[in-house]
Amino acid sequence: MSKVSVMAALTTTDMPRPSRGGRPRDPSRDGVIRAAILRLLADVGYGALTMDAVASEAGVGKATIYRRWRTKQDLVVDTISDLNRAEATPPDTGSLEGDLRQMLRSLVTVITGPTGAATLSLLSTMPHQPALAEAFRTGPLAVWRQSFEEIWARAEQRGEVRPGVASSVAAETTSALLVQRWLLTGKPVDEAFADEVLDTVVLPLIRVNTPS
Repeated sequence: MSKVSVMAALTTTDMPRPSRGGRPRDPSRDGVIRAAILRLLADVGYGALTMDAVASEAGVGKATIYRRWRTKQDLVVDTISDLNRAEATPPDTGSLEGDLRQMLRSLVTVITGPTGAATLSLLSTMPHQPALAEAFRTGPLAVWRQSFEEIWARAEQRGEVRPGVASSVAAETTSALLVQRWLLTGKPVDEAFADEVLDTVVLPLIRVNTPS
């Protein structure tokens, strides 16, 4: 079960992203506000989240929040849509093994941090909020998928894997076991586990598909 398949299964209806409206943002406050949103989502969940609580948690005036977002859904959708863009930037170590190891460790950081906690709190909400599910599908899920695809494409250009491996089951296993442990078992997801998955599962599967 991959991160994409787990999350994408929650999305049954495509909806356009709501317009935020309001005045232009002060970018210097965006990071503080987004961090506050993630903390509150992890602590109280989507249902209990309020615009006023976000303002208080972020230490900004209520008008600052309401100028940026008209509704709570707008606020959360906008935050979700921009998640993981920095964390999922694909490395270029010169080898597939090095790139995958760094990517999996970046994924561990996301899973075990505020973003992971907020995501868990939203999983039960998304089937009832199609706009949130769509934001996940076109936001963080797309970002991670594109980054992994770039890594596989470079490996193919270097001759490390045969053409088409990027869409294979072997490639899908790269993040699947981490996501499964995170979402379903509650067991720790750390760098040691990520390295074990890479060394004992992913790389052996890739070697089977490596040109001789």
